[in-house]
Amino acid sequence: MPEVLVVTETGDRLGVMQTTEAIQRAQDQDLDLVEVAPGAQPPVCRILDYGRYRYEQSKKERELRKGQHTQELGEVRLRPKIGQHDIDFKTRTVRKLIDGGDKVKVSVIFRGREATHPELAINLLKKVSEQVEDIAGIDTAPQLEGRGMSMILAPLKRKHAAPSKQAESAEQTAE
Repeated sequence: MPEVLVVTETGDRLGVMQTTEAIQRAQDQDLDLVEVAPGAQPPVCRILDYGRYRYEQSKKERELRKGQHTQELGEVRLRPKIGQHDIDFKTRTVRKLIDGGDKVKVSVIFRGREATHPELAINLLKKVSEQVEDIAGIDTAPQLEGRGMSMILAPLKRKHAAPSKQAESAEQTAE
């Protein structure tokens, strides 16, 4: 019979024993014998409640995923003959999306003969990018796509850290 090193739920070592004896000890406590380090010599097994162990692991994974933010691609559509107020309104929408940490695709859609004047779309896209240049940079330059022109804006990498305590103390001593 193979031998295993048995460890309790609390981490106490019970020592090296036969597998059948380790299984019997786990059953006596209404717990499971779980192999945690099969590559060790001898293999390490732990006596624990496997259902609770799995639950704790999935809970930890959920907590880790909760802290992550997946970057999405929002889209704002414009027309070549758009008024200044409408440009400002759409720019505010772009700002909201970028402040949320998402990339934004700004598209100018052409209808009919408007496609013969792509310079109107380029000027419009430049205007929008200039209005948000403090928080976003151009990720993909303006390019013609079918019956429209679009560019992608991405949030700038900003440091959200608070001023260091050394810098604060230096400011106080200077006053």
